[in-house]
Amino acid sequence: MRNTARWAATLGLTATAVCGPLAGASLASPATAPASLYAPSALVLTVGHGESAATAAPVRAVTLTCAPKASGTHPAAETACAELRGAGGDFDALTADSGVLCTREYAPVVVTVDGVWQGRHVSYERTFANECVKNAGSASVFTF
Repeated sequence: MRNTARWAATLGLTATAVCGPLAGASLASPATAPASLYAPSALVLTVGHGESAATAAPVRAVTLTCAPKASGTHPAAETACAELRGAGGDFDALTADSGVLCTREYAPVVVTVDGVWQGRHVSYERTFANECVKNAGSASVFTF
């Protein structure tokens, strides 16, 4: 039952993030249409307590839209988009902040990402040992 609610929320947020900006563009007249097309980049990020998305109850969810400009409910949308562009959209390539010291406490949190990055479908899941390790896992993408 929990997974059904998570997928429904993810699909609803993804549809809003991806289709919302497109709806305005489709109504624009040719004179006001953008000069260049862009590949959409709209993501839904969730975090929950547990070892996998299948067993974790989602605690928070944010949207992150990076094209044509950074926006969404992510608290650091511009920085997160710049970080993702620098990693080529590869979540595993995001660099950890080496100056952060975290305890060895095991209180797993799982992050999921679903949506579109530069026109291609993205689905990502990663489990961190605890909230501190998650926040140190990237400069801003997972810090929400």
